[in-house]
Amino acid sequence: MAVYTLPELPYDYAALEPVINPQIIELHHDKHHAAYVKGANDTLEQLAEAREKEQWGGINGLEKNLAFHLSGHILHSIYWHNMSGDGGGEPLAADGVGDLADAIAESFGSFANFKAQLTKAAATTQGSGWGVLAYEPLSGHLIVEQVYDHQGNVGQGSTPILVFDAWEHAFYLQYKNQKVDFIDAMWAVVNWQDVARRYEAAKSRADVLLLAP
Repeated sequence: MAVYTLPELPYDYAALEPVINPQIIELHHDKHHAAYVKGANDTLEQLAEAREKEQWGGINGLEKNLAFHLSGHILHSIYWHNMSGDGGGEPLAADGVGDLADAIAESFGSFANFKAQLTKAAATTQGSGWGVLAYEPLSGHLIVEQVYDHQGNVGQGSTPILVFDAWEHAFYLQYKNQKVDFIDAMWAVVNWQDVARRYEAAKSRADVLLLAP
């Protein structure tokens, strides 16, 4: 039985126009995200077979594959809800997301500073990857991370709350090789209500990092 399943989109394929066209959303969700789900489930089966047969020659590749596909599944599951056709702007207390706005100002100095850093992080990720706003539980601050090939530059224990997909499959049909233009356009569909909910949930989890007994 499959451990992971492809979540349904919270909107129709055309909901994010003109920032992202329907063809991209359909292919991205139904093909690319689905492939990560299948890859994670297939790798779990292969690991189970390796345990049963006590054959560990391929363990390095299997563990890397699991990280790759599982990260793809998790990040995409956040990505779809991070966006809304009614999104954009910046988080404001008047919209009920004042705690998030305060946290961004405290962690980065200002919303403008944060926006510039996340934009640059997403646009300059080596190869394929993501720009990520994450809650870091050790400091209680928000940080920006780069995730390249679903594998690197991530602080252990940090919780992603806003993700910008910078893989070519997320934008190439519409933006061609202009990744920066796509990242700039993404700010017009950020669902700050969703980001704020994720921030509150991450912040409320006590002892998420057990650094000492």
